[in-house]
Amino acid sequence: MSRPHPPALTIAELQTLLRRKEVSPREILESLRARIESVEPKIDAYLSIDFEAALKEAEKANVDLPLGGVPIAVKDIINVAGQACTCGSKILGNYRSPYDATVIEKLRAAGAIPFGKTNMDEFAMGSSTENSSFKITRNPWDLSRVPGGSSGGSAAAVAADAAIAGLGTDTGGSIRQPASLCGIVGVKPSYGRVSRFGLTAFASSLDQVGPLTKTVRDAAMIMNAMAGHDRHDSTSLPDPVPDYTKDLGRDLKGIKLGVPKEYRAEGIDPQVSSAVNAAIKQLESLGAEIVHLSLPHTDHGIAVYYFLATAEASANLARFDGVRYGHRAKDPKDLLDHYGRTREEGFGAEVKRRIILGTYVLSSGYYDAYYIRAQKVRELIRADFVKAFEKVDAIISPTSPVPAFKLGERTADPLAMYLADIFTATGNLAGICGISVPCGLAKVNDSQLPIGLQILGKSLDEARIFQIAHAYEQSTDWHNQRPKI
Repeated sequence: MSRPHPPALTIAELQTLLRRKEVSPREILESLRARIESVEPKIDAYLSIDFEAALKEAEKANVDLPLGGVPIAVKDIINVAGQACTCGSKILGNYRSPYDATVIEKLRAAGAIPFGKTNMDEFAMGSSTENSSFKITRNPWDLSRVPGGSSGGSAAAVAADAAIAGLGTDTGGSIRQPASLCGIVGVKPSYGRVSRFGLTAFASSLDQVGPLTKTVRDAAMIMNAMAGHDRHDSTSLPDPVPDYTKDLGRDLKGIKLGVPKEYRAEGIDPQVSSAVNAAIKQLESLGAEIVHLSLPHTDHGIAVYYFLATAEASANLARFDGVRYGHRAKDPKDLLDHYGRTREEGFGAEVKRRIILGTYVLSSGYYDAYYIRAQKVRELIRADFVKAFEKVDAIISPTSPVPAFKLGERTADPLAMYLADIFTATGNLAGICGISVPCGLAKVNDSQLPIGLQILGKSLDEARIFQIAHAYEQSTDWHNQRPKI
């Protein structure tokens, strides 16, 4: 029997081997290093890797802990002590974090080893990871295509077996959409379920940290470690955290799944529609009851999202002025010149676009017409979900309306790029939880491209969506499909 190749294994599989002492944390890291050296020149998933620090942690890892000895890649917007945290931006190109984000503290306490920072759209603003100031990440299924965004580096690394698991952030779909395009599992927790302390803010009322993994069980294991109240985050909820792995393996009898008519909109790729319809039938065969329903304010979701997200980004990114840290313009004439040139040189085009949009939305004379009105429509969207969840246990839809698109295909058309989040952004507006699981492969020219199924649950009902996603996953073979890279 051949020795298993650690980078290709799941967290659960590695945990078994570690506890049997069939492999050591150091061997896992060394094997992972070799895999990264092999595929990284093709996919460009990482911005920085600190293997030396990781190997020191591996030497003292307690494999009896829930994630003991498991290396985890981290999106470069989450602070890890001693490591760079560039947020994919030149303005933070020389910044190193002096502290761990709460999610990193919790993962370390569970035995995990954060070893590398992954590429991303600058300040998480994008759906393709083409907006990074440093490099463009490629989809391991087809190197001419995007991995999705903004957590495309983590998604591509996990899909290519260049990471056992990764962390991403989701403001409007930035975990679920790249998970879909890369054929892996991605989870957006409920707002307040996972601490945001140490996450560089894009839009504070929308951002959440979540896992990108090869299986639903792995995602549940990471959520077990990360979830919970944090006194450093005033939006963190005090509700007790259940064991998210407890209901994995339960059947779906009695579960009601809603299919909104608005999620069957024009513009969905026919192969995506076909795969999602097949997934619905599969869920029904597993005992779930399918309920057709309506979320009437869905059509306003993208507009509301881009009003609110840009407004919050405008306020949050005001702190990057070159005074205390980060890039600083050389030889400014005066303070105004310093601010102007520092931000002009440090921020990329998409970040500038969103700051300008957000500042406009918040400006005198437009605040009521845009920002306040968008907040009111956000409440209508939230109410749609509350009403729907009175009838069903979860809602299912495509994750992305299309498979991975070509590099450069949408960079000149921001609106087309923004529409990549059409099925995901409303979940962030409502503060509910969601997961994307692989549900098919689309044939596009000579490429096989993954398709994702989205399962949305009510706030703090992650255990239910894990149960549903796991039942579907284990009844199909899509999660075992890997790119040939």
